[in-house]
Amino acid sequence: MTRYIVQRLLQSILVMLLVSILVFTLLHLLPGGLVRAQLGPKASPHAVAQLAAQEGLNRPLPVQYGIWLWQALHGNLGFSYKLNSPVSTLLAEYFPRDLLMVGIALFLAIALSIPLGLIQGIRRNRDIDYGLSFLLLALYSMPSFLLGVIGIILFNIEFNLLPPTAIHFGVNFGDSVSALVLPTGTLMLGNVAYFSRYMRSAVIDNLLEDYVRTARSKGAGWGRVLSRHVLRNSMLPTVSLIGISFPYVISGSLIVEALFDFPGTGLLFWNGAQDRDYPVLLGVILLISTAVVVGNLVADLLYMVLDPRIRYA
Repeated sequence: MTRYIVQRLLQSILVMLLVSILVFTLLHLLPGGLVRAQLGPKASPHAVAQLAAQEGLNRPLPVQYGIWLWQALHGNLGFSYKLNSPVSTLLAEYFPRDLLMVGIALFLAIALSIPLGLIQGIRRNRDIDYGLSFLLLALYSMPSFLLGVIGIILFNIEFNLLPPTAIHFGVNFGDSVSALVLPTGTLMLGNVAYFSRYMRSAVIDNLLEDYVRTARSKGAGWGRVLSRHVLRNSMLPTVSLIGISFPYVISGSLIVEALFDFPGTGLLFWNGAQDRDYPVLLGVILLISTAVVVGNLVADLLYMVLDPRIRYA
């Protein structure tokens, strides 16, 4: 177990290193470069050369990356020349809000998808299965921004129940809760459709297994068979799916945060891309890649907890 965790951590460090190299290189190859992004397109060649020498941007790219990596390992991810703040300070301010929104969305998605998939699996090819399949397939086919726009139209324009943006998040508890409902619900709905389809397939497969017939032949009731055997074994693919889908959840949160002006790293990345704030972009990508790697590792460990037969060497 310890050996497996160490191996996964080493693999994770290698993945994050490769991601940082790729992103660092691509950002520095963009037209105009970092100096023009700071000074503007009308800056004089003398000012460009002076700032490049001051920030070490005239050095070879591998040397620049080595310097950035060394500083990043010491907690210095650069300075946002648009927001006039260290990148590490911005991430420490924005990322906890991401954890709150994504965490609530994933928790609710799992809590809803498991019973929905169980009902569909038990009542497969019946009216309730067809109805839920139609609804969930419609939700799954909608992109996040469309779900968000529909939510704004229904709950703000039509019924005036919720604010259309999350710009007042953090002002007070009441405003924070109301501002969190629409972005969290938007992010949750697509994942409910995604997870429940896999849960349904897993339930159907497990209902056909020999251990179900054996348990029934021994006199076990349907409730006990479903809760003690079918449900637990059907959750295994869903848990592994959470780790695989974590990058898509994070990328979906970027769109949702930009749509609702939710003050998280997704909105920070969106604004940084528009302002060509390269230190912010690099810091956000490094943070998100770390979160994705950690999420996959946690999913693997949960998989082992749910199925004691699995042992990692």
